[in-house]
Amino acid sequence: MISLFEPLTLPRGRAMKNRFLLAPMTNQQALDDGTLTEDELNWLRMRAIGDFSLVMTCCSHVHPKGQGFPGELGVYADALIPGLERLANTLRSAGAVSSLQLYHGGIRAIAPDRMGPSAAPEDHARAMTTAEVRATIEDFVVAAQRAERAGFDGVELHGAHGYLISAFLSGLYNRREDEYGGTPAKRRRFLLEIVDGIRDRCSKEFQIGVRVSPERFGQDVGETRELAQQLIDEGKIDYLDISLWDVFKSPVDPKYQGHSLMSYFTDLDRNGVRLGFAGKIISHDDATRCLEYGADFVVIGRAAIAHHDLPRQFRSNPGFIPRKFPLTAEYLRSQGLGESFIAYLATWPDMVVNYFVPPEIPRFDVEEFFTTGRSVKLATG
Repeated sequence: MISLFEPLTLPRGRAMKNRFLLAPMTNQQALDDGTLTEDELNWLRMRAIGDFSLVMTCCSHVHPKGQGFPGELGVYADALIPGLERLANTLRSAGAVSSLQLYHGGIRAIAPDRMGPSAAPEDHARAMTTAEVRATIEDFVVAAQRAERAGFDGVELHGAHGYLISAFLSGLYNRREDEYGGTPAKRRRFLLEIVDGIRDRCSKEFQIGVRVSPERFGQDVGETRELAQQLIDEGKIDYLDISLWDVFKSPVDPKYQGHSLMSYFTDLDRNGVRLGFAGKIISHDDATRCLEYGADFVVIGRAAIAHHDLPRQFRSNPGFIPRKFPLTAEYLRSQGLGESFIAYLATWPDMVVNYFVPPEIPRFDVEEFFTTGRSVKLATG
């Protein structure tokens, strides 16, 4: 049995010192233009010091029109490189492998000119022209080059949860009839051309990860599995980060039920590409079970918010039980969260105790997120 604390090599670049990765989590701690802040630096530094082997940033938009949240880290301009360089150097000094997550919100962007693979009138979004599709591929590639110039070990492409790459992969959101839509193979082309561009124009040791979600948001489990195998077979990526929301769940689609959702990916012929999962991994036992089922690593979100040094806690005591939410703002500050992050968490149900959120601030609605695949937040009273 592989230990959670065994090092993990990747096809390229630096090895990870253990099997715990920090999930890329929206935290709204950057400046309005996407510049790094002390709060964002401190949040990520503490997780690196706390022994997360790979520390990933929140999603970082590759174009101003792709910003999906207020206070989102940016990588769309050279002017942002100094802050990113400071972050990459800090993470490396703390012993972590670093990854900048590249992102475009697509039809969920907060910019007024929203666009996606096809028109989405319910989201006030228009269809991208073929020229805009190609320009956006270039935006991702140039953003990866900026990340490498800044000193990051690699990037992760956010291809999950209905955002732009995910929307191109989706038969629901992608109804194009050109070379970027119409069949599963053509719907993958947007992502595959981004990967090709990064691999061609970044160094041989630069790491590429891809995050995908295999269901909801118009995704099909079987198609996602085929995409994963193609990404592996083409030999251009280093790891797959599969976002399941709950790693031990069964598929929603009846035609795939009877097996765990994770099992559709753990039996892939990986050829050295590493595979990990995210979704309600809280305890040492949860993480161990993932490795037993065939994962190479686990991606930790909420438990990493509650404990900046979760891997260290588990190493000294496998029976360690992480704190349960909701938590106080005072405690969250002690774990390196800035006020913007705490305020954002408070818009989620049962996350922060006795923290006043003005009624005009929209609350996160998980059911709406999954049911419509469109609205991330709903305003209340």
